[in-house]
Amino acid sequence: MWLPLLALILGFIALVWSADRFVSGAAATAKNLNVSKIVIGLTVVSIGTSAPEILVGLQASLDGASDLAIGNAIGSNIANIGLVLGITALIRPLPFEDSVLKSELPWLLGATFIAVACLFNRFLGILDGVVLLAGLSFVMYRLTLAAREGTSDPISEELDDYPAMSKLAAGFWLFAGLVVLLVASHVIVEAAVTIAEQQNVPRVVIGLTIVAIGTSLPELAATVGAAMKGHSELAIGNVVGSNILNILAVMAVPALVHPTAVDGEVLYRDVGMMLAITMLLALFAYGIGSRKLITRFEGGVLAAAWIGYNLMLFIQSSN
Repeated sequence: MWLPLLALILGFIALVWSADRFVSGAAATAKNLNVSKIVIGLTVVSIGTSAPEILVGLQASLDGASDLAIGNAIGSNIANIGLVLGITALIRPLPFEDSVLKSELPWLLGATFIAVACLFNRFLGILDGVVLLAGLSFVMYRLTLAAREGTSDPISEELDDYPAMSKLAAGFWLFAGLVVLLVASHVIVEAAVTIAEQQNVPRVVIGLTIVAIGTSLPELAATVGAAMKGHSELAIGNVVGSNILNILAVMAVPALVHPTAVDGEVLYRDVGMMLAITMLLALFAYGIGSRKLITRFEGGVLAAAWIGYNLMLFIQSSN
């Protein structure tokens, strides 16, 4: 038990470090090649920051553990809202940006309903993967239009946080970051499957809890860091964008690589929780009398919901 747990922890550390190096190297490489800021923001930054979830999902699917990949996608969304936004709002209330209220949060709600529809027949297959990727293409297209029109450019603004590099340095970190990402993803999946087998816990539960928390660490660090630096207005947009990608990109991986049946308990308990906590976020944004921000009290509600959900999973797994 201790050896795979140690491997899991080391894998998460390597995953977080390599994801940052990979995105920094990729962004610098694209800049050096004179790729437009819009394209870099919509591809390198947006998809690259979800590389941990995507690669863990890909590795799990290739290993025939699609249930782990699905659990990771669902659990990451629950953790991003309950853990990441909940804890950050307890530190500092988080305002909703206009672009989040007008476009990104409605897209997240739409993506969540699409996921529920795809999983409703308790099977995630190739057709579902195509539908999810079509949704991703639509979101990217809308973001591109908004950025070109100058009405909203939430992703490419983050490019200023990435350092300039020479072509050699950028290429090195792009390659090194990708290699370590792949190795770390393999280690995490192998360790998670081993723990599940040793403890007689369903792999999907490991994906919903341990793996989901680990792959959400970059979002937690970035969101808390932004709030501490006085940029709390970016926090909700970052999490909402990450959750959209978790549904439309990460969940599409097991659908296309290794179609699998979905347990009814996963549909009603876990997908239901993802839908409920997303609707709770929307209530805080659009509710009557809402102050258009996540208050400390509302952050506490989100965090409590996440803690209660994980306690329920722990108790059920123990029984």
